[in-house]
Amino acid sequence: MTDLETRTSGRSGALRRAAPALLGYAAVRALGLLVLALWSAARDKSAYTLLTARWDSLWYTGVAELGYGYEVRLPNGDVHSNLAFFPLLPWLERLGAAVSPLSYADAGFVVSLLASLAAAWGIFAVVEHLYGRRAGVCAALLWAVLPVGIVQSMAYSESLFTALAAWALYAVLTGRWVTAGLLAALAGLTRPVGLAVAAAVWTAAVVAFVGTRSISAPDGAPDAGRAPGDGARRVLGAVLAPLGAAGYVLWVGHRTGKGPFGYLDVQAGWRNGFDGGVAFARFVAGRFTSFPSALAGVALVSGVVLLIGLYVVGVRQRQPLPLLVYTGIVVALALCASSYFGSKPRLLLPAFPLLLPLALTLARLRNSRSALVVSGMAVASAAYGAFWLTGSGPP
Repeated sequence: MTDLETRTSGRSGALRRAAPALLGYAAVRALGLLVLALWSAARDKSAYTLLTARWDSLWYTGVAELGYGYEVRLPNGDVHSNLAFFPLLPWLERLGAAVSPLSYADAGFVVSLLASLAAAWGIFAVVEHLYGRRAGVCAALLWAVLPVGIVQSMAYSESLFTALAAWALYAVLTGRWVTAGLLAALAGLTRPVGLAVAAAVWTAAVVAFVGTRSISAPDGAPDAGRAPGDGARRVLGAVLAPLGAAGYVLWVGHRTGKGPFGYLDVQAGWRNGFDGGVAFARFVAGRFTSFPSALAGVALVSGVVLLIGLYVVGVRQRQPLPLLVYTGIVVALALCASSYFGSKPRLLLPAFPLLLPLALTLARLRNSRSALVVSGMAVASAAYGAFWLTGSGPP
């Protein structure tokens, strides 16, 4: 076989292995969209508007259409600037509108749908590589049935970021250093938490470097199991990884005239910053001052405990260090941001390695039982997503 035939065969084989995960994921998301459409119609609302023309979606389409520089000054003095929104999704929306009859909002919706499938495939690929095909299918399905899984179908950047992060982590785990660096750079152009992907690439590069140093031959001969040029590719991947996030942050600082920390000033205008979780802790404590809001407080505390517990289980299961670093940073940034407490669940969507312990447990069940569990969770997720979006919803 030629190299081209080998690569083609490899891709088709990978798609066949991932097919159950992708078909199951698509079915779950289709159910969510159907329930949202029915629920919205009953409340005289447009499901498509909720998915493409509300909250952050409007800011992304605004950047796609008009570029950066738009801001809203609130009566309390806060300044909401569109510089807070990273550019990759608006760029793709602009590209989609340029090459098709789609509007910017339509293009954002299509990007999210395609990216969500790519994310499900990437999650499957990572987990299959570590724990086998069955666990990979379960992980992709669990990501689909998360309570705020409907966000995966919105014209938001969560699906795009998760797709880039998952495939970057897969590239790291399989030693594709340049690919990992490029995907990490793109993730850094998607959301501020893209630095978590860069940190995972750096961690893997350091671990690989230490490993090659420790097993190198005494006479200085190259390691027989190491591909020629692997060290150079590893360095290149590590250099590329932070360029997306760093480049945009530095550009914002230059545009605002406030130097390297200009992006922090932009975020401060949204009252969004990193305070180590103090504001979130106060918010949770405030739920316990009355009833029934205390029930919400109990749910929030339980959710945080569950997140920490899943992370600890991942450590005990000896998940690869790059995954633990990535997940830890995503969770820390989501929980320790000082504003928009209602958006924390969707900010945690990219932390898919937290689902690995649950996926392994689900994979041990019989097919009938695992299907029943996933089906029940899918129905609950669809109902909650419709209720959430037709109510307060994101920001």
